[in-house]
Amino acid sequence: MSVLIYVEVTEGIIKKASLEAISYGVAVANQLSVPAQAILIGTPTSDVQELGKYGVSTVYHVTNNLLTHFDALNYTQAIQQVTTTSGATVLIFSFGITGKALAPRVSVALQAGLVAGAVSLPNISNGFVVKKSVFSGKAYAHVAVHTATKIIAINPNSYKIEAVATPTTVTVVPTTVTVAEPLVTITATNKITGEVPLAEAELVISGGRGLKGPENWGLITDLAHELGAATACSRAVADAHWRPHHEHVGQTGGAIAPNLYFAVGISGAIQHLAGVNRSKTIVVINKDPEAPFFKAADYGIVGDAFEVMPKVLEAVRNLKNA
Repeated sequence: MSVLIYVEVTEGIIKKASLEAISYGVAVANQLSVPAQAILIGTPTSDVQELGKYGVSTVYHVTNNLLTHFDALNYTQAIQQVTTTSGATVLIFSFGITGKALAPRVSVALQAGLVAGAVSLPNISNGFVVKKSVFSGKAYAHVAVHTATKIIAINPNSYKIEAVATPTTVTVVPTTVTVAEPLVTITATNKITGEVPLAEAELVISGGRGLKGPENWGLITDLAHELGAATACSRAVADAHWRPHHEHVGQTGGAIAPNLYFAVGISGAIQHLAGVNRSKTIVVINKDPEAPFFKAADYGIVGDAFEVMPKVLEAVRNLKNA
C-alpha cells in the first residue's frame, strides 16, 4: 500500500501545482501510515532527489519514446501500469489542465472512485471522505469513496507547498511501460514566451470592457510588470480581440486560483466569477457601485479606472523604491 502522486514536468521543470500535489499526497500518506511515492514521466532538469525534501520516498521514473509528448490515452496506460505494479491504493493529481485529462481516464481504467476538485485532506475517522468544491466554487460537497483504489485531484493553490522536517532519500526506480502508438501526431508546438503563465500565477491583474479599448491596456500591463503578475481579461475583451483568448478567465475560459486577483473595469457577472472565485484575495476597481463584483470582493474601489489606476501604479512604485 502507498500513496502515488503524479508529477507533471513541462520543459524539464516540475510544475508548482505538482509540488502542491506532492505536499498534499505526503500528508495523506502520513494519515494512512503508508509511503508517499511519485510517478514522473519525462526527464526534469533538476535532481529528482529534490523531491525528498517534501517527503517522497520513491520515484517511478517512466521513460518511453512514445511518451515524449503528452498524450492522455498513453499517459493513462502508463499510470495504470505503475499503479498496479506499485500496489498504490491512493492516487493524487493536481486538477489542472493535465489532471483534468488524466484523472477521469485513470479512474475508469482502474475502476477507482474519483474526487475531482478536492480542497482539503480526506477525513478518515469514519471511512474516506473528501471535501470538494461544486457549482463553480459556490458550495462544497463531502464525498465518500468506497473503492479499493481511490483517486483525488486537488484544486491548484488549495494546499500549500510544505517541506518535511527530515528530508527523505529518494529511491529512483527506472520504469518501463507498454503503450500504443499515439493516435495523434504533434507536428508543431507554439508556446507563449516572456509572460508569467496564467494558470500558475500567484498574482493576476485583469481588465474588462471598462477600459474602453486595447489602446488603454497599458493600465493593466504596467501594474502587472511592476508586481511580476500575469495578465487576464473578461470574455467580452477576448471576444472583441483586444486581448488573446488564452487570457480569458471565467466559466467558458480559464479557471484560476491566485493569491491576488485584481479586477479593473469588470462588472463581475456570475460567468466570470466562476473562473476566479477561488482566488485568495479579490480587489475590484469599478465606477459602478452596484457592480456584482463588489459582493465577491475582499477590497473594492468605486471610481474611474483611468483616475484610480495611475495612482495605484504610483503607490506600488513608491513602495518598491522605499
